[in-house]
Amino acid sequence: MPLHLITGEKLVAATHNAGKAREIEALLGGRFTVISAGSLNLPEPEETEVSFTGNAILKARHAAKASGTVSLADDSGLSIDALNGDPGIYSARWAGPYKDFERAMEIIHLKLDQAKAQTPDAFTPRAFFTCALAVAWPAGHAAVFEGRIYGQIVKPRGDKGFGYDPIFQPDGHEVTFAEMDPDTKDALSHRHLAFEQLKAHLF
Repeated sequence: MPLHLITGEKLVAATHNAGKAREIEALLGGRFTVISAGSLNLPEPEETEVSFTGNAILKARHAAKASGTVSLADDSGLSIDALNGDPGIYSARWAGPYKDFERAMEIIHLKLDQAKAQTPDAFTPRAFFTCALAVAWPAGHAAVFEGRIYGQIVKPRGDKGFGYDPIFQPDGHEVTFAEMDPDTKDALSHRHLAFEQLKAHLF
């Protein structure tokens, strides 16, 4: 079957976060009606894959099969070279059940200190954010797109972002994601890059 999205059709966002569903609708230019898996009382699958792409496809296919509707899911996180790619797919888990990202950022800097990756004589640790965005059809077909943005890990700065934004300074900028105007950040983020790929291929 052709992998295509038809303007005006209803899509399911494989999330229980209604705000995220609205964000996805906006990122798709308002061309679709996007409802959350939570609003349909769909169970959340266990994320058992070992990559962002794998988990995104798993979640999208689970929602598509359960709802009978084309579904989207994303999986994203921060990978740090000096920590062998950690926290990676476990980025959210490092924040614990209460989503304490301040503590998670403290853990990252502690591990970087232990790895001697951020001393006055060392280079600032390199890192990148990844967003894997999957679209799945009820019959099982799926497409996936990946966006990445590279930068460096710094001491926390700014209060405009969320998650690991305060410690990530993207290449070509002197401020962290958490210091940026939200519109500026959104225009260059890993999620924006993934959605732009989706729109280029499936619209």
